[in-house]
Amino acid sequence: MVIILLLEMKHPSIIRSAGTLAVFTKIHLVGILAASAFFSPRLLAQDGWVNLFNGTNLDGWEQHSGRAKYFVADGMIVGESVTNTGNSFLCPVKTYGDFELELDYLDDARLNSGVQFRSDVFPEARTIWGNGKISKLPADRLHGYQCEIDMDTQRNRMWTAGIYDEMRREWLFPGKLGGSADAFSEQGRKVSKRGEWNHLRILCVGTSIKTWLNEEPRADINDAITPSGHIGLQVHQVGNDPSKGGWQVKFKNIRLREIVVPPNTLTEDEQQAGWKLLWDGKSGDGWRSAKTNTFPQHGWSIADGVLTVHDNKGEESAGGGDILTAKRYADFELTAEFKLTPGANSGIKIFVQPNISPIDKVTGKPTGVGSAIGMEFQLLDDALHPDAKLGKDGDRKLGSLYDLMPAPANKVTKPIGEWNRARIVSRGQHVEFWLNGQLTVQFERGSENFRAHVAESKFKNIPDFGEWADGHILLQEHGNEVSFRNVKIRELGK
Repeated sequence: MVIILLLEMKHPSIIRSAGTLAVFTKIHLVGILAASAFFSPRLLAQDGWVNLFNGTNLDGWEQHSGRAKYFVADGMIVGESVTNTGNSFLCPVKTYGDFELELDYLDDARLNSGVQFRSDVFPEARTIWGNGKISKLPADRLHGYQCEIDMDTQRNRMWTAGIYDEMRREWLFPGKLGGSADAFSEQGRKVSKRGEWNHLRILCVGTSIKTWLNEEPRADINDAITPSGHIGLQVHQVGNDPSKGGWQVKFKNIRLREIVVPPNTLTEDEQQAGWKLLWDGKSGDGWRSAKTNTFPQHGWSIADGVLTVHDNKGEESAGGGDILTAKRYADFELTAEFKLTPGANSGIKIFVQPNISPIDKVTGKPTGVGSAIGMEFQLLDDALHPDAKLGKDGDRKLGSLYDLMPAPANKVTKPIGEWNRARIVSRGQHVEFWLNGQLTVQFERGSENFRAHVAESKFKNIPDFGEWADGHILLQEHGNEVSFRNVKIRELGK
């Protein structure tokens, strides 16, 4: 028997997992203990917090993006504005996913600041998709979620603890994901301590992100783009006016505790946001073979919360075959973690039509053995599998819309044998593929551009390919060992 212990209950919600019902709280520790073990509740309740700042130097921290000054004074991290430079960020070297972060700050009201979290940074320049447009990122530019620090008495909106999406979608709360700007400003003016130390708290668990300012709840969103990343203390750019140099923001009491969430679980916040487990982590319920109406008796295995398709010497759908959802979907957001083995090939297909005959991977002609027809998020070891060199412009590589549209060459990948994360959003005719928090492909089903790609693909002879009203979701058996977990979905309104 296993017990999941989550202590110090201040903000309870519920985690539902395969065979487990646990109370999920303001977590000071998540411990997994044998039922017969002895433990001290007082000791456990005090554990779990880590000081990110040692109070004496910046060991374990690194600066990104701009050239603002960061230094230690009187047990505090001080960030100081510098003219003629962009936004600057001081970051712990380690990245974090699910966590609770607390800190105190004292900000010059003239200086905008913030705390980045679940943010990415790349050593080279690249482009990303954000706010309905392409954003060009210089090398070393941190981007992602930010808990705002806004103490500007002249503007007097006081949006501290709002959530801004740096270099991507801009304001999320208040903004695209909820919150009235007027109400948020009114509350901010009441709870902000001008010219004094203020206390920030950020809680990230799964797709749920919440903030507090001076113990008052502020932002509350549910968003699935970036599940983990850097934390960063921001000094905002101030332009080239010499009089704006030397403004300071100070930070102290910076501590964090990581939160361990068992795989294949949903928090209460996720459930309220409409998320469901597409795979329950323990059985084949809700799934069936593409060949029959039951889950395959061989070729797939379920163990320790992981769903694995077995190696079959690279033969497509010749072992256990593809598995697909019993239900059909049209408008949805899907997330899944997958782990490749060396040289592996697989895929996640959407709008699958099992009544259409499989086609030959070279000629595109109907064949008796092969994968069910649908639009595929390609899963591939680009370095070792020969498919990476086939197709057109790399459209059979990891993260691509298979045989139609390629993922960027500089996509974000994890090493073979580690978990990667796929995200697929389908709303109306618009579809997006995301890999590890970065958009790889987007398209409009039925558009002139989409049809042009279909006409040049092996699917060109399939009537209305990709334009069906709905379809199944499929995990592909391509003869190589690939594992899946945390397969979640929420249906979307148009």
